This record gives sequence, structure tokens and C-alpha cells, in this order.
Amino acid sequence: MTESDRLIIIGGGLAGCEAAWQAAKAGCMVELYEMKPHHFSPAHESSFLAELVCSNSFRSDDPHSAVGLLKEEMTRLGSLVMEAARATAVPAGKALAVDRELFARTISEAMENNPFIDVRREEINALPDTTTSPYILATGPLTAESMADSLSRFTGKQRLFFYDAIAPIIESESLDRHIVYEKSRYDEGPGDYLNCPMDKEHYMRFIDALAGGNSVPLHSFEKVKYFEGCLPIEVMCERGPETLRYGPMKPVGLPDPRTGREPYAVVQLRKENLQGTHYNMVGFQTKLSYPEQKRIFTLIPGMERAVFSRYGSIHRNTFICAPELLMPTLQMRTHPNLLIAGQLSGVEGYIESAAMGLLAGINGSRIAKGISPLTPPPATALGALVRHLTATEADRFQPSNINFGLFPPLGRKIPKRQRGAARAELARIDMGKWIDQEGLSAEAQDS
Repeated sequence: MTESDRLIIIGGGLAGCEAAWQAAKAGCMVELYEMKPHHFSPAHESSFLAELVCSNSFRSDDPHSAVGLLKEEMTRLGSLVMEAARATAVPAGKALAVDRELFARTISEAMENNPFIDVRREEINALPDTTTSPYILATGPLTAESMADSLSRFTGKQRLFFYDAIAPIIESESLDRHIVYEKSRYDEGPGDYLNCPMDKEHYMRFIDALAGGNSVPLHSFEKVKYFEGCLPIEVMCERGPETLRYGPMKPVGLPDPRTGREPYAVVQLRKENLQGTHYNMVGFQTKLSYPEQKRIFTLIPGMERAVFSRYGSIHRNTFICAPELLMPTLQMRTHPNLLIAGQLSGVEGYIESAAMGLLAGINGSRIAKGISPLTPPPATALGALVRHLTATEADRFQPSNINFGLFPPLGRKIPKRQRGAARAELARIDMGKWIDQEGLSAEAQDS
């Protein structure tokens, strides 16, 4: 690698760290600004970079799923986030989940030990009016109010927002193992999840308590706008008493080994760390007050004496209206020296955020070197995400996880069960051609 012009990155989350890593591999000198530990958002607790504030799951690892395909593409492009996730993985069935603290520590050490990356622990309160260097804004969905106001003024657009909630974490020693059982959905024998079974009476008692629970109120000026993929359980409960049984409390494929039958409903718990000392309540993001969480969640069989190491909470997530503001290179249309990465760009999810950081890092380093930035092929998972950000009708735009609905039509009839594999195969071919054409393989960038 050869030293080139610098790239400034504001934000040390998944996207910012991935962007810095990609730019450094390309030989670009990077200044990475992170406000922690001098200032923390309402959801952050650790001084580590790339802290995970919601789930510790990176979702499905199925290579024929959209998110599995995105992981594969990022790995082929030399993603630090994927490398760290694999190195710190915890058992999670068919999903990829990580030891939250070990993952963040691994990313932090990689950033701080890279000679091309200068990690600066200081808060940037506003976007610079002018700069000769390209810069990436990757401050995430919990962007500080001062920076969010600056971005709003900078774009001339009213910023958008929605509400996101995080799930509680339980100390494993406080669970009743006479009731709770190990099982992954449909797998034979013990699995990677703990399951708290409910019969109909328990379930209805729980639903009644949940429906009457007190939630943390929003400010009077705040408009409720939840992301559908991460609804608080009490909001799901409002949609009908059976909603949770067909959502996060679905019992299908989880027979209780003591009875051999599927319970009426199940609450699943997933490991938070390799030691298995803490478990996350899967799908139980909530805005209930802390006392109500203690009262209601201890009605769950096996959790009567649960000790909560972290209660669930709710926070506002900030994102831009990408179709009005971004080019497919993630550059701002009116300020091409500024790139937007991560959830701030309008994607949803850890992997998607890191993917946008990856592309921003590649393009930021190319701009710094005077090389034209790149747009990934539309039939790839990376390209499909970019297409969602930049080609969706602005008045219909909402943050999205990667899904095959974002991909271009296949152009031929394929049985439903085979479509995932067909899309994945086409994406792999296009990604391979793009990598070879642009010299983007991990080996090529490191040379």
C-alpha cells in the first residue's frame, strides 16, 4: 500500500469502522472521530468502537437468504465486521450471533492498531462547511442532536426519524432450568436457544398483563413512527391477543422434551456471550417502564426469579431521505465530497449498516486518490440496498433490511422454493465480475 490523501470519518460504529478499514486497506490515511467516552448516546454504555446496542444477532447465515448473501459479498470484499463476527460467534442455531463485548473489543483493537487509521476520541458537533478531503458521516441512528441539526441544515431537508426498541438481557443463573429447555427450532436434540414454554392459561395471563402495562411516555412533540421489523412487543400485543404467538413467541418446531408436544407459546432466549452467563430475550424489544418489565416478564415460566442485567428501552433513530439526497455511490448529490454511511443512510440492521460503511470506505478512498467512485451491480445484495436508497420514490421511502424484494426481477419463472438460490447464484456471478473488474478482492487491496 502507498500513502495517499486523507479520509475523514465521523462515527465509530459498525459503518464507520468498516469504512475506515476498507479505506486503510486501499492505502488511504484515515482520521476516525468517535465521541465516546466523552459523550454517550442514550443507548450506548461501552467505550469500545462498534458497540452493539440492540440484539447481538446478525440474523440468518443461510447463503440462499438475502442477508446471508450480503454477508458472503462483504466477506469476499474483505469486511472487518464479518471477520470479527466469525471470530467472536456464539451458538445461535442457523443465525450468526456474537459475543457482544468481545466483538466490540476485536473491532476496537483492529482500528487502534492499524497504522493507517488515527482514532480520535472527540465529538464533532457539526459538518464542516468546506473541506479539501472527502469525509464520511457514519454517526448512526443515534446521531447526537447537535450533529443531526447540522445535517438537517446542511441538506435543507427536515430529517426523518422512527423509534427503535431494544430487548432485555437476563442473567442465566437466575433462570429455572427445571422449566426452561434447550432447543433450536426444528433441530433434533438440544439446540442453541433456551425456551420458556407457556400453556394457554399462562399465555393469556401474560398477554393481559402486557396489555395493561405502563410504558415510558414519548415527549408531546414526538410523533410515533416505529420500524415494522423491530416493533415493541406491547405494540404487537395491541394488534390482537394472538399476534405474539405468530411472531416472537411462535412455538412451532420447539417441542418441550418433557411432554414431547409444542407449547401454546414460547419465549426464546439467545446467548449474549460465549460463556453463556447472559441471555437476550429474542424479539422482546420494549418501551415498558423498568418496574413493569420486572413485573410482567417474571410471569414467564422459568423467569420467575429473573435478574435483569439490562432492561429494554426505546430510542429515536435518525435517517435521511436518501432518494432525494444520495447518489448510488453514497455521495451527497449537492456535496459530493460528503458520503453518508450506515443506518443514517436509510438502511436497517447491523449487516446492512456495515455494508454501507464498506461501500463508503471504498468510494471515499477512491475520491481521496482522484479515482472515480463505484456503484455495485444491481443484482447483488450490496447493489440492491443501494438501489433501495437511491431509486425508491421519496414519499414512500422507509428504512429497510436487505430482502429479495429489493432485487431486480429474475426475468423468468422459477418455483418459489428455488428463487432464493437462483437470486444468490446470479448475485455471486455479478459480484465476482465486479470484484475482478475493479480489483476489489481482499488480496488486491492489500497489495
